[in-house]
Amino acid sequence: MPLESPWLRATWFDGRSSRARPVRVRLVPAAGGPGLQWQPEDDPDGPALQRTHAEVAWPERFSLKRPPRQVTIDLHEQGSLALDDPAAWQQAFESAGARLPFAERMQTRWPVFAGMFVAAFVLVAIFYRWGTPWAASRIARHVPLAWEQQLSRKALEDMDRAVFEPSALPPSRQDALRAQFASLAAQLAPELRRYPDYAPAVQLHFRKGLGANAFALPGGTVVVTDGLVEAADAEKLPDDAVLGVLAHEIGHVVHRHTTRMVVEQGVLNIGLGLALGDTSWAFSNASSLLTTLAYQRSHEAEADCFASRLMRRAGRPLQPMGRLLLHLDPHTDGAAEFISSHPATPERARRLAEGGSGCEGD
Repeated sequence: MPLESPWLRATWFDGRSSRARPVRVRLVPAAGGPGLQWQPEDDPDGPALQRTHAEVAWPERFSLKRPPRQVTIDLHEQGSLALDDPAAWQQAFESAGARLPFAERMQTRWPVFAGMFVAAFVLVAIFYRWGTPWAASRIARHVPLAWEQQLSRKALEDMDRAVFEPSALPPSRQDALRAQFASLAAQLAPELRRYPDYAPAVQLHFRKGLGANAFALPGGTVVVTDGLVEAADAEKLPDDAVLGVLAHEIGHVVHRHTTRMVVEQGVLNIGLGLALGDTSWAFSNASSLLTTLAYQRSHEAEADCFASRLMRRAGRPLQPMGRLLLHLDPHTDGAAEFISSHPATPERARRLAEGGSGCEGD
């Protein structure tokens, strides 16, 4: 139960003169927090002066292990009080029923600080694991297709300058694969699309460099390297092997995986900038960010299942893709460090070689 504190000695500066007046001070419990009374010693018979809890600028609390030399209480237009016994003041303040503000309890009490630190860490971890992907998937719905396509053009131009060379595949080989890719993309039925109103035209590009690889950029750009086509040809696999990989990349486009990851990696600033119409910061940073992304396992599984459904709809087998992935070793060609390196784990490759399984609806 709050108790009225004993009188404590203090010095009063009334704000009207430079003279310091000795006074007695005590705290009086009240519903909204303790009030303050002080009695000038040069007027012991006069009425005690007082202010309510809300009328005083109370000093911050402190650790008793490192107390200040003096406690100053701001009385606003009535000046200030200075007490030379900080420990007695703090004990009186708490005995009168004052409750420390939360920020001050964190500063002065280690158990409170440690508890809040652990709680904050857990909340950040939960938000990072579930909140950010959830927010990114919804923000991605509002990202303009034109922005994605502009971003992809810039990113591909940067890669052409830094890592790629023009494809050395014969034009006839490129044309044949491009025609089969277009036929495969024509099988994109509405039920295969994650976002019903999102239907970019997918385009296939050939490049030389980065070993055996294929990747998708936002807005419909799919790139396949000469190394991937040559690896399939060396194993005497049908074009269905390459097309299965490209179907997987179309899955990344349709599910907007790269855009969602850009939003996540940019701590949602990019997505919020797009929603508000300010894309300057987003565009200047997102194209370089693309080259550092690695798809999440959930994205890879989603793209695999999409490839399984699309290839089945097109009447093409998925087993050649699995055999191609079993042949590839992403750790020997540098592809493992690229944005869309898809680890050809034996489990994943064998599942695809068996025609795809484990997907909802199979």
